[in-house]
Amino acid sequence: MSETIWKCPVCGGALQAEGLSLQCEKRHNFDRAKKGAVYLLPSHQKHSDIPGDNPEMVRARREFLGKGYYAHLRDTICDALRPVLQSGSVLLDAGCGEGYYTKGIHEMAQNSEIYGVDISKTAANLAAKADPTGHYAVASVFHLPVLDASCDAVVSIFAPYCGEEFQRVLKPDGIFVMAIPAARHLWELKAAVYDCPYENAVKDYALEEFQFLEKREAKREIDLTSTGDIQSLFGMTPYAYRTGAKERERLASLETLHVRTEFEVLIYRKENAHGI
Repeated sequence: MSETIWKCPVCGGALQAEGLSLQCEKRHNFDRAKKGAVYLLPSHQKHSDIPGDNPEMVRARREFLGKGYYAHLRDTICDALRPVLQSGSVLLDAGCGEGYYTKGIHEMAQNSEIYGVDISKTAANLAAKADPTGHYAVASVFHLPVLDASCDAVVSIFAPYCGEEFQRVLKPDGIFVMAIPAARHLWELKAAVYDCPYENAVKDYALEEFQFLEKREAKREIDLTSTGDIQSLFGMTPYAYRTGAKERERLASLETLHVRTEFEVLIYRKENAHGI
């Protein structure tokens, strides 16, 4: 058996890997799916029959990101993590989605151990398939099946924030990297679809028990030259959940779109018991 940072969702014990299975000392056993992700989400943490992003949104995101439109964000995240991830380092992507950014990090830091968690079964399986040497699980970021103080770095890319859990799994002085949309991200898309577009709300950078180190910006203007790419971009955003028929007609009429993409990559260090 080999050691992992996975924690048994039943008893809290350490899970060890043997073949396609994970098992703790109390013999709670979890088999990895043929598609690659291990299911570590107890039924009482699901809150819906299909938790997380639905399969349509996940596939839209995979289609869009696979064309490299957000490569500048991936590279900015990798640059922020490069000094942190040495040989043998452990990184957790909390809310990894279909794994585009996680795979990019793993390709940059090939000698590190890369773990990813997503509550969407579709997303976690796609991530595992894309990055077969990584470790992926279906689980909630609010109840991470990860051992205490086991991670050198945690990343959260457009995913729900759970500071208490991120603090718990990070080692002392561990690094936390969070990517968020800037105020005018996708402004032209919103202006084309909505009568009254609004800027994204960018909250204060301060996070309890984290020292804010640095903000890096990732900006690029992109040209979408097909209806399919425009639909994929819109379909992978939260706007897809709350857009009416009139706005969808406007979206469907777009054949090309020049749009700005603006992100902020925020870098923090976990504060230990003595301060920094």
